[in-house]
Amino acid sequence: MSGEGPSLRERRRAETQRMIQARAMRLFAEDGYDATTVNDVARASGVSTMTVYRHFPTKEDLVLHDRYDPLIAARVAARPADEPLVRRIGRTLVETTRVVVGPADEGTGTPPVPERDLLLARLRLMIDTPALRARHLDSQYATQKAIVDALLGDAPDPDAEFRTWVAASTCLAAMHVALMRWAQEDGRPDLPGLIAAALGAAFGDDFGDDFG
Repeated sequence: MSGEGPSLRERRRAETQRMIQARAMRLFAEDGYDATTVNDVARASGVSTMTVYRHFPTKEDLVLHDRYDPLIAARVAARPADEPLVRRIGRTLVETTRVVVGPADEGTGTPPVPERDLLLARLRLMIDTPALRARHLDSQYATQKAIVDALLGDAPDPDAEFRTWVAASTCLAAMHVALMRWAQEDGRPDLPGLIAAALGAAFGDDFGDDFG
């Protein structure tokens, strides 16, 4: 029945994307981002170069592409409408991250989470590669827009739109700092906890518990 989930074609497309991205990340880690070509990624993935470009229009997209924006948008829209904006957005970011990365693995024997490992590899590359750091701004803008659209709809009041953009951009900036620290510490800390702490630092220590 329609509306019950992605179609078989959509699932296969998503699987192909994940496979290509995983192979690309392995090559980037082994040979370096600049030294690896899209043709190299295609050969390692067993697909044509055109197929790679169909899923990832630029080389940078092989690192920066993710499927988180629709998940964040759906979750932020589902939160109580009477919550203050920064709490509504901040809690969504913390909870969505917990779904993506799973619990912290500091000596717990927790099995690795594929999405967690992919996110960590992507962040390490972004830190080390100037072209990716520059393109990350586009990615963050897309996430901000997804949040604003989810909260306000098609014809927002200009003042409400302004406040929502400010809240979304500030929350995402705090999250970015937490992500960078998490990557620099090899993914050992609890990422949702770091994001909650960053949001607490941005909006006041008494806000920290609200985001955890």
